[in-house]
Amino acid sequence: MDILPLITDSAALADLCSRLAQSRFVAVDTEFMRENTYWPDLCLIQIADENEAAAIDPKADGLDLQPLLDLLVENEEVLKVFHAGGQDVEIIFNLTGKTPHPIFDTQIAAMALGQGEQIGYGNLIDSWLGIQLDKGARFTDWARRPLDKRQIDYAIGDVTHLVRIFPMIINRLLKLGRGHWLDEEMERLADPANYRNDADLAWQRVKIPSRKPDVLGRLKVLAAWREREARGKNLPRGRIVKDETLADIAAHPPREQTDLTRVRGLSASWGGNDIGGRMMKALAEAQPLSPAEMPREDKRPGLGKEGSLVADLLKLLLKIRAREIDVAPRLLARIDELELLAAGRRDGLAILDGWRSEQFGKDALDLVEGRLAFAVQQGKLKMTRAEADA
Repeated sequence: MDILPLITDSAALADLCSRLAQSRFVAVDTEFMRENTYWPDLCLIQIADENEAAAIDPKADGLDLQPLLDLLVENEEVLKVFHAGGQDVEIIFNLTGKTPHPIFDTQIAAMALGQGEQIGYGNLIDSWLGIQLDKGARFTDWARRPLDKRQIDYAIGDVTHLVRIFPMIINRLLKLGRGHWLDEEMERLADPANYRNDADLAWQRVKIPSRKPDVLGRLKVLAAWREREARGKNLPRGRIVKDETLADIAAHPPREQTDLTRVRGLSASWGGNDIGGRMMKALAEAQPLSPAEMPREDKRPGLGKEGSLVADLLKLLLKIRAREIDVAPRLLARIDELELLAAGRRDGLAILDGWRSEQFGKDALDLVEGRLAFAVQQGKLKMTRAEADA
């Protein structure tokens, strides 16, 4: 494989993308910093196919990234391969308003191959290639220029190894007949809705014990205000106001701006400065949360004590079945689905449809409806069925 010099000019990038557009797939990775900013600071993009690999410097003066972005989000003929690509996809979405498609994530694929729910890249490389990565450059300052050879070599390795592993993973999935198991998961990763940051929904990420409509209404406007402040200043949300402070103000709203001097977590200067004034203005516009927006108090409707026991049995069945077929439990079923099934729900559950039904859902339904039970035989946990269904 050819390793190209660091790409810093538009002509070289356009030529690379023209060649990559003829490939079956490309492996993609990014390096970024986000500790001190609201928006991830994109510092490096690595991309490779089976013939060549390159690192691209998005901070280079005058570099036009459009050919690369077109390859990633407009070209449907080239599969884009990531590992744990959620944050990489988020960065591309922030730049384009679109997500890469079609997409394949090797961390998700590893779930179908018995390698756990969130296998790290280093462990993936070790398990498939027997290569132990040098992690010395992992926590480098990617925003500092110039980048040295060790940094670039480390970064490019993330895609050159991925290019080798991807066909191996595909072959293994096809041999096991599990390729279609991942279709839904990959589409979910590529869903733009996952990356839209709606300020009016930001309150849903803040933990607060109260379920009073007036408190939650204040939390909604405060969280939206903080989101706008953080975006405008390009600072992390917590640098504006921490979650616990926001929740405290929503539950115990100050009457006057000067009262902000007594709020734990705020500087005393907020009692008279502009940002404190903007917070108070937002707070004054708060309305009680509408019934349609109110969070459900019980995410396990009608479960009760007996239903909770059934849900526990379903979780045990999930562990047993996942171990039997060597797959990550989360790929088979989500815990909330098991609880809904235990509570009597039957419609709209992914575990009762398609391959999940064949591998787990049918047995789960049989357990809930009394056609399947646990038994200990010769010291081992076994599943037994009613004679009528044997």
